Amino acid sequence: MIFDTHTHYDDAAFNKDREEVVEGLLKKNVGRICNIGSTMRGAEESVKLAERYEHVYAAAGIHPDEVYDLYPGMKPGEIEEVFENIHDFTEYGHTDGRDALKEDPSSEAFARLKELAANKKTVAIGEIGLDYHGFGEYKDKPGIAIQKYWFTKQLMLAIELGKPAVIHSRNASEDTLEIMRKAYSMGLRSAVIHCYSYSKETALNYIEMGYYLGIGGVLTYEGQKKLTKTVEAVPMERILLETDCPYLTPVPIREKGKWSRNSSEYLPYVIRKIAGIKKTTPEEVERITWENANRFYRIEC
Repeated sequence: MIFDTHTHYDDAAFNKDREEVVEGLLKKNVGRICNIGSTMRGAEESVKLAERYEHVYAAAGIHPDEVYDLYPGMKPGEIEEVFENIHDFTEYGHTDGRDALKEDPSSEAFARLKELAANKKTVAIGEIGLDYHGFGEYKDKPGIAIQKYWFTKQLMLAIELGKPAVIHSRNASEDTLEIMRKAYSMGLRSAVIHCYSYSKETALNYIEMGYYLGIGGVLTYEGQKKLTKTVEAVPMERILLETDCPYLTPVPIREKGKWSRNSSEYLPYVIRKIAGIKKTTPEEVERITWENANRFYRIEC
């Protein structure tokens, strides 16, 4: 069966038919999914969804664009002031790995996130990482220092709990790789670079550490030469299927210039694309990625 390793069925796009969609996945050959938290609310809802359905698992973490969530009652400017004298968190993991700030106003929210992460149906910490897209364009975009702080702190949580990490990285290739290398040196043995979009060479650095690449609908888009070369180069045993639904709908469901809601049921389009690139059958891609996902999330087949 198909394992969709990265979904957002807690998203408002599913408010009208969430139950019908999630329950119906089993009839569409989607045997398991992992719903990924990206906000505090999303982490809460992901765990609730996982507790309700046997075939649903959860990941709990805070997306780099959402780290202000960890400071309820504080304004973005006030939060950034906490980090104004912190210019480099790449050495953070080499301290005690817990409290880089003596007075951290996020301690209560982080304690709750840790509880969600420890839930028996929570199989990963994520999605966490760095997002450097939109500086100067988006209002209240978290700065680099606070992003690095929370990326590293949540990686340390993954190490502490012995759970894999789901990594979001956009326009931040070098910083992400540097931080992941340090996390690896400290004991992080399992991670996936979600919606992989960087070079083949960078991908092979992650493969060398034993990490995985998340591949979804983007692979079916026109002109994806760099991603195609990456899929050609990496072993099938290091590829995880994902949708990121309701986003990144694959072709031909996605119409050019229009948005259509993505769902796990559309993963066969991605599977066929991978099969073509790897010169194998869709059935073999499905089998290997099912085994990969269960191994990654440490779920018995």
